[in-house]
Amino acid sequence: MNDIYETKHRIIQESVPGKQITLAHIIANPDPTLYRKLGLDPTVDYSKKSAIGIITMTPSEYAIIAADISLKASGAEVGFVDRFSGTLIVVGSVSEVEAALLAATDYARQKLGFHVCEITKT
Repeated sequence: MNDIYETKHRIIQESVPGKQITLAHIIANPDPTLYRKLGLDPTVDYSKKSAIGIITMTPSEYAIIAADISLKASGAEVGFVDRFSGTLIVVGSVSEVEAALLAATDYARQKLGFHVCEITKT
């Protein structure tokens, strides 16, 4: 057969983000320099904050809702929220940060049908 008549196929790959939390992690007792390196508010006394919680999610707008849920469910404070990348960082005591991450992940799973990863801790 002549190659000139072969049908060529073009493959187009697209990434379609689902409803998911891809990372939920607690850093207990972080080194104080980590707060500065993350660009967190330098006027806050982080010596009283013993943990950092990080959540990444799609769709990225859920970061706004997750921040609200996290604040209402715990004594943690929002260190950073980005509705464009879907990143939320909360700071507080280990128990406050854990409560914040649990509330945000539970709501996503139970009310919004998200696929949610396990919360990890270091």
